[in-house]
Amino acid sequence: MSPNPEPTRRPTAVRTISYHGLEDGPRVVVLGAVHGNETCGTRAILSLVDELERGERELLKGLLTLVPVTNPLAYQRGERMGERNLNRNFRITAAPADFEDRIANRLCPLLADHDVLLDLHSFHTPGEPFVMLGPEDNAADLETFRRAAEEEALVRRLGPRRIVEGWLETYARGVARRIANPNATLRAQMLSTDPSYGIGTTEYMRGQGGYGVTLECGQHDDPEAPEVAYQAILNTLAHLGMLELPPPPPRPDLEVLRLVEVVDRDHMDDRFTRPWQSFDRVRAGEPIGQRADGQPVLSPADGFIVFPNPNALPGNEWFYRAEISTRSVDGVKSRELPS
Repeated sequence: MSPNPEPTRRPTAVRTISYHGLEDGPRVVVLGAVHGNETCGTRAILSLVDELERGERELLKGLLTLVPVTNPLAYQRGERMGERNLNRNFRITAAPADFEDRIANRLCPLLADHDVLLDLHSFHTPGEPFVMLGPEDNAADLETFRRAAEEEALVRRLGPRRIVEGWLETYARGVARRIANPNATLRAQMLSTDPSYGIGTTEYMRGQGGYGVTLECGQHDDPEAPEVAYQAILNTLAHLGMLELPPPPPRPDLEVLRLVEVVDRDHMDDRFTRPWQSFDRVRAGEPIGQRADGQPVLSPADGFIVFPNPNALPGNEWFYRAEISTRSVDGVKSRELPS
């Protein structure tokens, strides 16, 4: 599947492919191309569809729903967004104002009808794959959750060793700062001052009583990324007993990091000090970037750069900073990282 060459023809539907097992079991949904320029999930999903259609694989139980292109407008354009970021402010809207609102109005009920979500993504700069993990069990207002053990068990079996937690809490802190100095020239930037804007597909899934993870499969153009996505789908279904495959072994060598800060780009002339890649180390006091007025952006502590985006629009996330987490994931803590 490739982007539609006709840029003026707007999509009017989203395609889903469902397989209903004749035996009861987990209900799993897999999303590809939530961002239109992240196509590794699309390719992986379509590979599995081909195998299921040819009878090379067979669903043993439960419900499997595959969405190869979750945001068809962004995919058609070959860009991250159609009219805004679909993976923010993901909720049902009574009066949809843009294409992503309309897509979310169809996807939210779909996700709510499932137990488990695997959302397949890729990222801007080179780096190894990693998994975004949700919170520990809690009763807090921000992201109440009761299925952390199941989510952690899945994360250890997806394939990648690197785990990142702390997304919504860190984003909420960024929103609090953004509200004090909002840039409201675009609707996406207006939404970025709404605490709900940090809610994406996995956060919505947890809010509906399910669980889910985002797998970042590698850099957008990495030829290995579709295979990472494909293997993660198989591992998920094997782990849940939905395909006739041996259960995937849990990884013993996890690297668990926690997001602690999001820094926005304030001006188009804000610049990084060098071409950062996700998970590059930074030391306390090290310059990360420079503002348009010449002020340096320094790391306040030892840590790691995550999701650096040199092309971020003013008022949006420029980069995240992470530190080593003390959290135990499915009984395993982060390995010792080299200095």
